Amino acid sequence: MSTPDREIKTVMHQLKQRTLTVKKIEELNSRMRRITFTGSELKDFVSLSPDDHIKVFLPSSGEDKPIMRDYTPRRYDNNALELDIEFVLHGEGPGSSWASQAQVGAELTIGGPRGSRVVPYSFDWYLMIGDETALPSIGRRLFELPAHSKAIVIVEVEDETHRVQLPLSENVQVQWLYRHGRKPGSAEQFKNEILKTGFPVGDYFVWIATEKSVAMQLRDLLVTVRGANEQWVKATGYWNASKDDHHG
Repeated sequence: MSTPDREIKTVMHQLKQRTLTVKKIEELNSRMRRITFTGSELKDFVSLSPDDHIKVFLPSSGEDKPIMRDYTPRRYDNNALELDIEFVLHGEGPGSSWASQAQVGAELTIGGPRGSRVVPYSFDWYLMIGDETALPSIGRRLFELPAHSKAIVIVEVEDETHRVQLPLSENVQVQWLYRHGRKPGSAEQFKNEILKTGFPVGDYFVWIATEKSVAMQLRDLLVTVRGANEQWVKATGYWNASKDDHHG
């Protein structure tokens, strides 16, 4: 019997800037907007992984240079010339401010993605962990996951009203965690859920995207206590509690 290909490959892309126009705006919940962009420059846009990120160039009052933030390409269609980006509306950050005021016809410049980290769909199952900022990538991961693939998803949001509809199947288990007014950026709820969740047998790939220090704590817990293979754990700090640099 052959061994499944579990190699995680990196594919580089030509780095290119594109100026796009807002085509449609959809409210996913009170704190998240999906904005569909269009433009002829999307005909050669490439994104091979839900882990990809693009640079969004945001206007900055009183500054010569725009502010750059990372966002996940949630969906793209080269034929329809469409790209969906989901913006979390958290406070007064530049991305949140722009997205909350954006209207159809507005323009935005993006760059990338520079490359794609492609995880094969040959693992026995997948574990995805994140907060609000991870929902666009989690949504795309679940959409692209083969129907037969198993997945456990653990997501922390403020409360029930901040949930979003995710692409689900009978093989996907989603556990929502709620802060109910507690400050975001704590690992406690995630750790408790990881320790009590029954994991399927077999090799699994772990993807974590939370506050930076939380992501590192969860990675260490999964490797040292739950037996995750360190080579198959991707933990990313999508934001830093000490800085205003949220990933979208």
